Amino acid sequence: MKGNYQIEQKCPTGSFAYTIKSGDTLFQLARRFNTTVEGIMAINPGIDPNNLQIGQVICIPGEVTAPLPPCPNGFYYTIKSGDTLYNLSQKFNVPLQEIINANPGIDPNNLQIGQVICIPRVTAPLPPCANGFYYTIKAGDTLYNLSQKFNVPLQEIINANPGIDPNRLQIGQVICIPQPKPVPYLPPCPEGVYYVVKAGDTLFSIGQKFNVSVQEIINANPSIDPNRLQIGQILCIPRKCVVFCF
Repeated sequence: MKGNYQIEQKCPTGSFAYTIKSGDTLFQLARRFNTTVEGIMAINPGIDPNNLQIGQVICIPGEVTAPLPPCPNGFYYTIKSGDTLYNLSQKFNVPLQEIINANPGIDPNNLQIGQVICIPRVTAPLPPCANGFYYTIKAGDTLYNLSQKFNVPLQEIINANPGIDPNRLQIGQVICIPQPKPVPYLPPCPEGVYYVVKAGDTLFSIGQKFNVSVQEIINANPSIDPNRLQIGQILCIPRKCVVFCF
């Protein structure tokens, strides 16, 4: 321990002591501490890069950096001039206490420029999605692209996710993709025209409009229920009149 302590004391200003561990190489240490192999060798005269010894203490250029706090459900943020935890909580819409909890040992009154902290993500409640499925936003996703991918109108995705900001999707955000509406059944109509039922329509009024009998309409639409027409339902109208009778 005495030898190690003496070596630590000899590390020049702007560097720190490091104890070699199993598997360490100068190349790995240079990458880990953001320096170069040449820089490490320059402040460790006589070091043999091919014969590092476990327990050997060397000097690493740079300042000692604190280990990053775990941040599995958030993201790292580097403190800038003027930052406060309160301002960051407002900026990222995260309660102040949650930021403090995610960074054990942090001093809210003594943030350091360049200090890296964890900003936890606030998990929003999932929107109801009874007739669709949940989708997790990935890098590059837009609501328009998703509407094309899943063949769902853009407005229907927006309607299924109240409060969503189409211009600020977050990676990892979970949204509801409504199932595309089924294509209405079209009865065969080789010698007629299709008609979309409107409010107030009856087979009789439709027959009068197109100069065909109710029975002819029923015959052209075998599965129809004459007493339960649906708005938007598509019927086949057998052609019996000239085009201007429309």
